Amino acid sequence: MRAVVRLAAALLCLTVLASCGRDRSGEDNPAAAASTQTVDRTTRVEVVRESGETDGFDPEGIYRRDASGVVTILSTGLQSEDGGSGAGQGSGFVLNARGEVATNAHVVTTGEGSAIRRAESVFVRFRDRNQVPARIVGFDPFSDVALLRIDPAGLRLRPLPLGSTDALVVGSPVAAIGSPFGEEQSLSIGVISALDRSIESLTGFSTTGAIQTDAAINRGNSGGPLLDARGRVLGINAQIRTATGAGSGVGFAVPVDTVRRSLEQLRRDGRVRYGYLGVATAPVYPQLAERFDLGVDAGAWVQEVTEDGPADDAGLRDGDDRESFQGRDYTTGGDVVTAVEGRRVRRDDDLADALLAYPPGRRVRLDVLRDGKHTSVQVELGERPLDGPR
Repeated sequence: MRAVVRLAAALLCLTVLASCGRDRSGEDNPAAAASTQTVDRTTRVEVVRESGETDGFDPEGIYRRDASGVVTILSTGLQSEDGGSGAGQGSGFVLNARGEVATNAHVVTTGEGSAIRRAESVFVRFRDRNQVPARIVGFDPFSDVALLRIDPAGLRLRPLPLGSTDALVVGSPVAAIGSPFGEEQSLSIGVISALDRSIESLTGFSTTGAIQTDAAINRGNSGGPLLDARGRVLGINAQIRTATGAGSGVGFAVPVDTVRRSLEQLRRDGRVRYGYLGVATAPVYPQLAERFDLGVDAGAWVQEVTEDGPADDAGLRDGDDRESFQGRDYTTGGDVVTAVEGRRVRRDDDLADALLAYPPGRRVRLDVLRDGKHTSVQVELGERPLDGPR
């Protein structure tokens, strides 16, 4: 049985280095200690030119430019496997000169669903050995993204630019930097192995659009950046899929477009809200459509409607009978959703992806095929609950 492993490393103990970056110039100098000193703690922000498109893939250059923007995240007050208080370690990266740092939600939280709790304390350690406390601005358990803020005074910051997933193609080279197994500032390289994957979140809902890579990522890489050839962040490394608990060349990153959307809401509200339809669906493919005479060869076939949920209130229908086809059981007779506000539903995750654009309370039009006839259904979206279907 395959297991999905989130990559924050669990630690039995954690040594917190207090007062890193504090000026100590008067400690061994009695004269200096007796006088009053004013220390100017100025933040230094490095703005490094991105590699040009014609430079090719240069791992050494990427590491030289961008490794200082990757940090180690240390969390305390997490629940350990024996139910006690534990600690954890992951990775993150600097976003800007204001002291914002991005990481995975599971690096700075414990538990899942409605049982998620924040770490008691979080510290950020830089490549130059400075280690400072961080405040959790907020976290998004649905996309596994967290926003931290530190006091940037006296620190040397190298913000990493956010890229885009629009032009990504399978086979493009990528680099991952993080702290696998506590080995800080580790670089691994590979390619994009696949796009538009679905991965588990900290709730019962999936995170869609994930990037699959064969760049070696392991426990402790959680929250670190997946970078393109120009050093732009393509995603946050979040999970591996494994049968042994070790990395096996199948890693996943939360896509940067999802990360950007989460960060914007976390800055504004301290939380992220998602629209909620309240259905379970099965993807339609040509052979399935022919077997059950669905009338379309692509769409989301409604298998279950959550009682008293938004879809139920709007009259969306599931079926009554159960039949098997190609090794899977289906509920027959339900609606097939073919579009959301005119956006066609073709792939497995198209329905979920389309709904991401609409907040709770928004009314959206679903194009539906029902009993062989095309119709539309207006649904007022609810707010996605933390405890969703597993």
